[in-house]
Amino acid sequence: MGNMATMLLCLALMAGCATLERHDTAPTAQGRTQGYLPSKQLPDMVALLPPPPATGSTAFALDQEISRASFPLRDSARWALAIQDADLSFPAAAESFSCALNARITEQDTPRLFRLLRRTLADAGNAVSRPKDTYKRPRPFMVNGERICTPDYEQRLRTSGSYPSGHTTAGWTWALILSEIAPERADAVLVRGRAFGQSRIVCNVHWLSDVNEGRTVAAAVVARLHADPSFRADVEAARTELAAARAKGLLPARDCRTEAEALAPAAAPQPTGK
Repeated sequence: MGNMATMLLCLALMAGCATLERHDTAPTAQGRTQGYLPSKQLPDMVALLPPPPATGSTAFALDQEISRASFPLRDSARWALAIQDADLSFPAAAESFSCALNARITEQDTPRLFRLLRRTLADAGNAVSRPKDTYKRPRPFMVNGERICTPDYEQRLRTSGSYPSGHTTAGWTWALILSEIAPERADAVLVRGRAFGQSRIVCNVHWLSDVNEGRTVAAAVVARLHADPSFRADVEAARTELAAARAKGLLPARDCRTEAEALAPAAAPQPTGK
């Protein structure tokens, strides 16, 4: 099991290894950013997802092994990136994929894209709420007693179920949408989206199975979003905005070299698998 876990984690790192425990709460006319999908149109993720792995199962043993294999990443550049990925507040979160897109994403420069990211964050958060409340799965740090990358949010995390991962749902939702908006950057965007979810394992706040099923939730959400005309209109507007930002030479505000180094396999401590 140790060798298998080490191999899987290394593959995740090579692929871009990188709940919404912290929702975007910027004010709107209704007091909160609203998603595109009303509650009745959200996918029923309790019906669509399997229950989380049971204690004592082989699947849970793999979750634990992958969790332990991530510990050598603490205090590394990858750990620092995971701390950045944990922040879903805006405007900071809007820049999460700017390096992958090779363009600046701000409310001033790309307002429709900025709004698209905020609204789909709300949809992702709404989609994971019911399974989180249904299963109330304890998070890794509550089981293994090890530290997390965002200690200021530990108490909040203790009261929010681990399954499925809301951050992963948000990151993969954005990755799928952005790869459609900028197909020429799709590979880089999808690698970054996978890393965004893997950051939750690095942070010791989600299990592997939480992250895997977070991508399932994201796929279901994006499929539903494509039936919404206002979403489709915003996607087209965002595509035009992004092209204009590139034409103006508006490069990412983030340190893309540091981000790339954090995601490079050679830059990460090698997991022991013990």
